[in-house]
Amino acid sequence: MNPARVDRKKVQKLTDLPNIGPAMDRDLRLLGIFAPGQIAGECPYRMHARLSEITGFRQDPCVIDVFISITRFMAGGESRPWWEFTAERKKYLAGIGN
Repeated sequence: MNPARVDRKKVQKLTDLPNIGPAMDRDLRLLGIFAPGQIAGECPYRMHARLSEITGFRQDPCVIDVFISITRFMAGGESRPWWEFTAERKKYLAGIGN
């Protein structure tokens, strides 16, 4: 869903979350996540790695940004567009390589 349209009080299904449309809904289900409450405590980087393993190919790194957006939202953060997390992801991954 478009982050500007998300109403935290009305989040019941995965597509009610910021940045989640039908394709990401399917990806989350592949991870065994069927409801927003199951996202609490998940690590977006591990989610990305698991999804890549399940699908048999490396997922686009922007998927991590989406996962960051929903894990933060479910932890009480504001609804933000996924691309606002890109710089954070790049910095984090660059730090792992050092």
